[in-house]
Amino acid sequence: MIDVAAAKGMQMLPDNYRITRKDLEDALKSRGVTLAEGDVALIRTGRMQNYEDKSAYMSNPPGLSIDAAKFLVEDGGAMVVGADNLSFEAFPAETENNYIPVHTYLLAQQGAPIIELINLEQLSKDRVYEFAFVGASLKFRGADAAPIRPVAFPLR
Repeated sequence: MIDVAAAKGMQMLPDNYRITRKDLEDALKSRGVTLAEGDVALIRTGRMQNYEDKSAYMSNPPGLSIDAAKFLVEDGGAMVVGADNLSFEAFPAETENNYIPVHTYLLAQQGAPIIELINLEQLSKDRVYEFAFVGASLKFRGADAAPIRPVAFPLR
């Protein structure tokens, strides 16, 4: 887990905050964690704290930049990425002709699945940054998404 909010000394990233490559690098370094080929990289923005208040949770969420997504997949070797927010990427879009460029890059160009709405609060509270991740999805015929029941087994 890459706890960007905690690394910045915040409970939650501000509205519309666009997470950069440097934010990810700083968060990993501050927790003594590195990415490895085949990792599931989960980003904590702190937004899940607002989950029960749908207006606060869904309105103007922080999210990933394209450069940060490239860092995770190309440099870090992540095979799956996720975050505790609804949209995964920040809005408005960084590009003029693509409303969801981070989704396009990860799903269509890199084949990296995205997990959204993952509750990372307890892992953050317990300072668990490295764990074995199990996330079996339901098999829906013809679907492009499915809910999962994620389980984290701490390594340290």
